Amino acid sequence: MEQFLAHTANSQGKEQSLLDHLEAVANLTQKFNEPLGVPHIGYRTGLWHDLGKFHPEFQAYLQGEGGRRGPNHSSAGAMLASKYFEPLAFVIAGHHGGLPARAELKTRLKDKVQLKRYNTALQNARRVIPSLEPKQPLDMELPPFLQEGAGVDVASRVELFLRLLFSSLVDADFLDTERHFDPSLTKLRQKEASIANLWSLLAANQQRLMDKSGGHVNQIRREIYEHCCRAAELTPGFFSLTVPTGGGKTRSGMAFALLHALRYQKERIIVAIPYTSIIEQTADVYRDIFGNANVLEHHSAVAPPLDPENPTPEELWARLASENWDATLIVTTTVQLFESLFSDRSSSCRKLHNIANSVIILDEVQTLPVHLLEPILDVLQQLVHFYGVTVILCSATQPALETSPFFRGLQGVREIIPDPQKYFALLKRVGYQVPAGNEKWSWEQVAGVIRQSRQAMAVVNTKQDALALLEALDDPEALHLSTLLCGAHRRKVLQEVRRRLGNGRPCRLVATQVVEAGVDLDFPLVLRAVGPLDRIVQAAGRCNREGKLQEGRVIIFNPEEGCLPPGSYKTGTEIAATLLASVTGVDLHDPGLYRIYFQRLYQSCTLDAKGIQASRRSLNYPEVAQKFQMIEQRVVPVIVNYHEGPDDRRVDELISALRHRGVSRLIMRQLQPYLVNINAYTVNSLQREGVVQEIFPGLYEWLGGYDEIRGLVTTARDPEELVF
Repeated sequence: MEQFLAHTANSQGKEQSLLDHLEAVANLTQKFNEPLGVPHIGYRTGLWHDLGKFHPEFQAYLQGEGGRRGPNHSSAGAMLASKYFEPLAFVIAGHHGGLPARAELKTRLKDKVQLKRYNTALQNARRVIPSLEPKQPLDMELPPFLQEGAGVDVASRVELFLRLLFSSLVDADFLDTERHFDPSLTKLRQKEASIANLWSLLAANQQRLMDKSGGHVNQIRREIYEHCCRAAELTPGFFSLTVPTGGGKTRSGMAFALLHALRYQKERIIVAIPYTSIIEQTADVYRDIFGNANVLEHHSAVAPPLDPENPTPEELWARLASENWDATLIVTTTVQLFESLFSDRSSSCRKLHNIANSVIILDEVQTLPVHLLEPILDVLQQLVHFYGVTVILCSATQPALETSPFFRGLQGVREIIPDPQKYFALLKRVGYQVPAGNEKWSWEQVAGVIRQSRQAMAVVNTKQDALALLEALDDPEALHLSTLLCGAHRRKVLQEVRRRLGNGRPCRLVATQVVEAGVDLDFPLVLRAVGPLDRIVQAAGRCNREGKLQEGRVIIFNPEEGCLPPGSYKTGTEIAATLLASVTGVDLHDPGLYRIYFQRLYQSCTLDAKGIQASRRSLNYPEVAQKFQMIEQRVVPVIVNYHEGPDDRRVDELISALRHRGVSRLIMRQLQPYLVNINAYTVNSLQREGVVQEIFPGLYEWLGGYDEIRGLVTTARDPEELVF
C-alpha cells in the first residue's frame, strides 16, 4: 500500500505516517471529548482533520517539492464533516488558522478547486482507512441540549460546544505532533499532584496553622473554613462565597474546591483573579501550602526562568502546562480565562476543553466588566449545566448575578456560608465617615486630614486626581501608586509601604484603585473618594486589616475637583453617591446593601454593549473575538528605563538584547515588569514630540520623564489620556 506521511523526519530520522497521526489524534480527541459527552464525534473530528494530506501535492511538499508553505490540507476534512454534521466543518477548517465565520466557511466549502482536491484526497483516504465514514449522520449522537427543538438558546450552545470541540482537536493535534518531533517534552507534561494529594497538603497545613493560632479573628477564620468543608458535599453548580476582608477566603475557598473536586471527581481547580498584583500574592499562599511544583501560574507577569538557556524541569513543565492547562491547580487572570473562552485562535482555545469537569474559583467576582456581563454569564451557565463545571463566586461585596426581572443571570446560586452577615458583624474592624449632604472637599482639605496621621492612605478615582493630591500634600516622604508606575516600581513601593507600616514609621500613600481588591496593606486611616460602592469597601479592606486596633477609620469624601473614568465606573459612582446620601443609617457592613447597589447598576447599564450574543448565535467566531475585549481601550506597551538601584542595569540589557536579537516570548516576559501600557491613539503625537521611540513594531521605549515618585511624567498632557 502507498505510504502517506503526516510529518517529515524527526531528529532520529523517523517520519510519521499519516495513518498513525490521524489515529493518534482521533483517540486523543475522543478522550478529551468524554467530559463534553461526545467522544465518538471527537474521534471522527480527529480522524478527518488532516485528510487533505492524502493529496499528492501535499505529499510532494513533505518531500521538499514546492514552496515553504504546504497546500491547504484542512478543507477536505471540513467538506467531509459537513456531509455528516455541518457545524463540525468549523472545527476542522479552523484547526490551524482559527475558527472562521459562517459566511467565510460557506464560501470555502463551495470552492471548486478545493472540491476537486477533496475528491482526490478522499479517494486515497478511503483506500487507507476503510471505515473512514460513519453509517449515519453524526448529529444523531449529539446530547439533547444541542439538538433541534432544545430551545431558543440552542444557537449559543452550539457556538460554545464547537469551541470546546475545536479546543480538544487542536490540543490533540499539537500533542501528537510534539510527541513525534520532541518526545522528551511529552514525558515532562505528566501531572504529578492529584486532587487527593493537594487536599492532604492543605489539610495538614491548616492543622498546623490552627494549632499555633488563637484569638478572635482566627476563631472566625476557623469557622468559615469548616463551613466551606461541610458545604463541599453539596451537588455541583454555582456557589457564592461571601466572606469579609480578612476572613480567610483564599484558604477556605480552596478547601471547598478540593473537597468538592474529590467528592465529585473533578479534574482540576482553576483560580481566576482580576489583577496580577493579587495573583502573585495568592499564588505565593498556594505555593507555601502545596509546594512550587504544584501551582501553575499562567498570566503575563509570570517570572521567566532564572537561566533561560538551561531551564529546570519544573520551569519547562510550567511552560508546557500553561499551553493547555493540563495541571491540577491553575492560577490565572479573569482576562486570560474569559478572552480564551471567546477567542477564535487555536493557541488561545487549546486549553478550553480542560475547563470541562473542573472547579472554577472566580475571585473578586464583582470586578467582572459590566459591558460584557451577559455573554460571560451565559458561558458560565452553559459550563455548569452541560460540562460538569462548578463555579465559586468569591467576594466581600457579592454582586447580584442571579436571574432577576431586570436581566438574565445565573440560576441556582447557593451561598456556602450559612449566615454571611454574622461574620461581617464579627469582623467589623472599621468605622465609616460618610460625607454629609452635598459636602465637598478640596485637595488641600484631604491633604490636611492625611497630614494629621502618621500613617494614612488616600484612594482616588483617577491618575490625574492622584497627582493633584500629591501636589497638595507637598510631602517629600509621601508615596504614590498608580499605573503611571511600571510593575517593578509598584512592587518596590509596596515593599516600602509594608516596611514603614511594620516599623511604625510615618507612611502616607496616595493611590488609585490599583491598591484595592486583595493588596495586603494595613493602614489605621484610609480616605476614599466617592466611587463605585464595591470599590469603597475594597479600599476599606486596607484599613485595620489585621484587627490590631479597636477600630480603624475610613473617611469617604466627595472631591471638589475630582474626575471619574467613563462608562460603568461613572454610573456606579453615581448610584453609590445616591445610596450614601439617601438611605437613612446606611450600613456599609451589611452585605445586603451591595445586592441593592449591583441590581441598580445592572439596570442602568447595557450588559452586552457590543452585541456579542448575536455574533455568537450567528457563529461568527472572528467577530466575537474582536468584540470581546475585557480591556476596552487599545493600548501599546512602552518600556520604561526604571532602575531599582544605582547598579541595576537589567532593563538596559533587555533593550539591548531586543535591538540585537529581536522580540521573543522570553524577552517580552523578562520586560514585563518594566512596561507601561499607553493609549494607542497618543502614540503618533508622542513620537513627533520625541517622547517615545519605536524599537520594534508595536513596542516602544519611553524617552520622556520618569519620576521616582510620580512615574511617567509629561507636560501639558492629561495622564488619563496618556496611560491606561
